[in-house]
Amino acid sequence: MEKVFKEAEGTLSALENLFSNFSAKQVNEVPFAGSWTAGQLASHLIMANGGFVEVINGPTTETNKPADIMVESIKNDFLNFNVKFDSPEFIYPENKEYDRAELLAKLKQIRNHVAEVITTLDLTKTCTAFELPVYGFLTRLEAVYFIIYHTQRHTRQLKNIYSKLDTADFN
Repeated sequence: MEKVFKEAEGTLSALENLFSNFSAKQVNEVPFAGSWTAGQLASHLIMANGGFVEVINGPTTETNKPADIMVESIKNDFLNFNVKFDSPEFIYPENKEYDRAELLAKLKQIRNHVAEVITTLDLTKTCTAFELPVYGFLTRLEAVYFIIYHTQRHTRQLKNIYSKLDTADFN
């Protein structure tokens, strides 16, 4: 569990650190046509990762498969940057002005909840509150890795947004 804790902590901290580089103004700037703002991206991650924390803390059942059987598939899917995914409607961010400090506080809160889950719960249990398309019901361990790889994917996007805005600021 130490390995998953370090991965989660490192991934979620990296996201927070990168997001903290954005100015309050930049959080709501569209970097290029068709892109979310940094605020929208953070909002999406808060909804998705926060939802997974709820699922992990929700009802579970015994697992009749290796607890990490879907981890590699999740990793391969989310870290394949040649594939574009469409966000499900229920975690699609609003097009509005976002508060940088509020988003940062929520990102930190989720990181703390994920750390608590990893250190206090049996990660081999299967979560039954939500069934994902393609993956089905995930174990708590797989759900934590979903958070990790989903966050890594979006951190890469956030770096791209930041580089576009940072460059634009000097033009």
